[in-house]
Amino acid sequence: MSKIIGNNLPDMPWQEKPAGEHMPVWRYDQNPIIGRYEQKRSNSIFNSAVVPFEDGYVGVFRCDSRSISMDIFVGRSKDGIHWEIEDEPIKFEGADEEILTREYRYDPRVCKIDDKYYVTWCNGYHGPTIGVAYTYDFKKFVQLENAFLPFNRNGVLFPRKINGYYMMMSRPSDNGHTPFGDIFVSQSKDMEFWGRHRHMMSPVRGDESAWQCTKIGAGPVPIETDEGWLLIYHGVITTCNGYVYRMGCALLDIDEPWKVKYRTKDYIMAPITQYECMGDVPNVVFPCATLSDAATGRITIYYGCADTVTGMAFTTVDELLNYVKENSL
Repeated sequence: MSKIIGNNLPDMPWQEKPAGEHMPVWRYDQNPIIGRYEQKRSNSIFNSAVVPFEDGYVGVFRCDSRSISMDIFVGRSKDGIHWEIEDEPIKFEGADEEILTREYRYDPRVCKIDDKYYVTWCNGYHGPTIGVAYTYDFKKFVQLENAFLPFNRNGVLFPRKINGYYMMMSRPSDNGHTPFGDIFVSQSKDMEFWGRHRHMMSPVRGDESAWQCTKIGAGPVPIETDEGWLLIYHGVITTCNGYVYRMGCALLDIDEPWKVKYRTKDYIMAPITQYECMGDVPNVVFPCATLSDAATGRITIYYGCADTVTGMAFTTVDELLNYVKENSL
């Protein structure tokens, strides 16, 4: 039995694995939990982050407007399933007006480190880069310096310092959608200057694991276990009908997380339902957040579906670690 290192969360959303389910991740039977029009101007709500907060849950949600502007908004929930999302985007404070100038914001993650909640997102600054901000109460948000030069996406923090450094995964890219596809880990003493960049893993060329042959990117904040960091990530293949996004997982070294101990050859989840296969960008499952309960090993995954709506799925630490060890590259 593997163990999650962290807090107990006994009331988080959960459904038991259905009889006959052969995959290590299974869907909530009432998906999608957030539709595309649950905000006054929204065209779509997807690729969003959720954390426990006070007596319920809070999140930072990607909501594309009906003019298809991309921004991030606070949402709150008592049960983690039914959400009320604010109609106005987050207003960031900060010392430098140039950094605060908005071009676009999308695909947020939220990571609690000590008493702060850090938000990272794909931020427009002469091209996509990684925006960083923190909040204590999800009312006041202080924006820090962008972590990297353009072009970069999928900035995901580790939930504690490792050997005295904050650490963040990212995927350097170009201004499009993208000939690069590797995950790197970068380190910082102060959450402002990032360096000591280390390569973690690359797309898999050829057909040994073709679902992740075009590009990969970190998904939710990694989950600390007694065997290492459990990372859920997305992988992409380019088909004759465009990109297809699927989920995989990896087990990373606890002290040097750029060292991959196991990595799934077979995906753990793929777009198969109508709400995952049909939407503004078809054939996408894109994980951005998890909730986990140390007492039971349960894991709840929040993921974007076809760049249109938000879904929820379930697994356990044992399901994923057993699967990745049995199906590792």
